[in-house]
Amino acid sequence: MSLHVDAGHVPSRAAPSRGRRHEHRNGPRRFLSWLDLRATPYMFVSPYFILFAIFGLFPLLFTLWVSLHKWQLAGEKTFIGLENYTKLLADEKFWNAVGNTVGIFLIATVPQLLIALLLANALNKKLRGRLFLRLGVLVPLITSVVAVAVVFTQLYGRDYGVVNWILSLFGVENVHWQNAKWSSWVAIATMVDWRWTGYNAIVYLAAMQTIPKDLYEAASIDGAGPRRQFWGITVPMLKPTIVFTVIVSTIGGFTLFAEPVMFGSGLMTGGTTGQFQTVAMFIVKKGFRDFEYGYAAAAAWVLFLLILLSALINFALVRGIGRSK
Repeated sequence: MSLHVDAGHVPSRAAPSRGRRHEHRNGPRRFLSWLDLRATPYMFVSPYFILFAIFGLFPLLFTLWVSLHKWQLAGEKTFIGLENYTKLLADEKFWNAVGNTVGIFLIATVPQLLIALLLANALNKKLRGRLFLRLGVLVPLITSVVAVAVVFTQLYGRDYGVVNWILSLFGVENVHWQNAKWSSWVAIATMVDWRWTGYNAIVYLAAMQTIPKDLYEAASIDGAGPRRQFWGITVPMLKPTIVFTVIVSTIGGFTLFAEPVMFGSGLMTGGTTGQFQTVAMFIVKKGFRDFEYGYAAAAAWVLFLLILLSALINFALVRGIGRSK
């Protein structure tokens, strides 16, 4: 009896081994593909977060640690808990600096953003030399802060200042701009407005150019004039940009330092009675003049919380105005 074996029915043992080798070769390729899709974006953005952790997060946390100590540069470093904060909240000079900062911020920021919005709307029109005008509004931004402060300090001089000379034409006596709160606030606010209004105008202008022209054409057909189009179309469409400029202006306003320092001849006291001393000046004075590093660190953290709270309030107000429109 003969046994006949059909070669076509003999099970192949090579095929599974080839499949396993093929899967083994595809393993690194799959990993590299996964790495390219998943990990590469994080690698591209990692330099920012690494730099932020080194120069942003670590100093922030270290400042919090210092604020819990009686810390001197070459002296004692004693842990005292929240004593610096309780002392700070009862410090009249600190709250005077907070009041000055908020006052200058309101006087400077509100007119600044309104003027920037109107200026951007004008630059968005068909004008001769639009490129020259648009570049011209950025000239104050490239000017040194120190140079701006020196020039404006001369303009607000008591005896020979141009501002007092103009006011004298209307019968107003010479104003000593550094002596009173309101006058020093106005002088510093004009420095801030002159420097940053053009920047905000360019930001608004860039956002305006993304608004579809069809909206304005439809509004014109319906009989809406330029003013109604501005408040009914332009401003609501610019709400995200307005929120951005408000938050950035809040941060800049609460950390105002260079302009009041130069206005006060480089002193950190902000006038004889602290009439224009800002919180940033208060922190520098306590930390690098009085060498109370723990106290200055506590003031810095309170300033951080004030900025955060003010930014949230302004964000809510701007969003509310946008809805009402």
